[in-house]
Amino acid sequence: MKEENVLTTQTLDRLRDLNLGGMTRAYQEQIERADYQALPFDDRLGLLVDAEMTEREQRRLFRYLKAARLREQACVEDLDFHTPRGLSRSFVLELAESRWVAAHQTVLIVGATGLGKTFIACALAEAAIRKGHSALYVRFPRMVDELAVARVDGRLPRLLATWARIDLLVLDDFAMQALSSQQSADLLEVIEDRAQRRSTIVTSQLPVKQWHEALGDATIADAIMDRLVHNAHRIELRGHESLRDPKRAATTPSVTAAGDSKSQHSAPSGVAAEKQGAETPVEAR
Repeated sequence: MKEENVLTTQTLDRLRDLNLGGMTRAYQEQIERADYQALPFDDRLGLLVDAEMTEREQRRLFRYLKAARLREQACVEDLDFHTPRGLSRSFVLELAESRWVAAHQTVLIVGATGLGKTFIACALAEAAIRKGHSALYVRFPRMVDELAVARVDGRLPRLLATWARIDLLVLDDFAMQALSSQQSADLLEVIEDRAQRRSTIVTSQLPVKQWHEALGDATIADAIMDRLVHNAHRIELRGHESLRDPKRAATTPSVTAAGDSKSQHSAPSGVAAEKQGAETPVEAR
């Protein structure tokens, strides 16, 4: 018995040395519970491997979500499909499968302020992260400023290369004000690096047809629009009643995002979730 205990201790130590934390904890559980002893060796080994894979996936998910800096703590299950704003449940759930990310396509989300554009964008980004893709959220006005600063201090090539490696880039509040020729040229470099190589979500209060005018130089604007609109999926939200209106949220019935009795997810009120998410910055989490 003493030799067996020594061997077990050595095995646990070696698993820790190999950084197999999930397998270590699962093996310790198997030792302590008698019901595992009756299982065949292959079954017990399979359980150890499953535990390690699960823990690694959880660590990857946490790491990717932290790196994405999503403005909203959003997920597709919390989306409000009850409010009439032109948001198709079937279309959004199809996008949540993230095949468009693997195909290096673009999603354009437009609509008036308060309709949940940012929440939808972050929910789709979160879904992509769960599928194994990297993501990054950036407010477009701040991105323009960051490009300008990077150009001055010589970091521009490195910054562009960093963004080019991100599987999914979320550009929020796009084209809120007119760009200078230099700003448009810098934006073109970002978009060109991603065209048919990576994926992008763009949100804006302006209809897509008005973007061209806000992008400054006509020739550069043509190039940017051609790359953004090609193979793009569009979500055009209708209405002007903000989901942030507290009176409206108080009178809206609770619904689940899936809207289906077969759903295995229990979601809070979609309106409440989007309203709460819209007011919860990353720093507050």
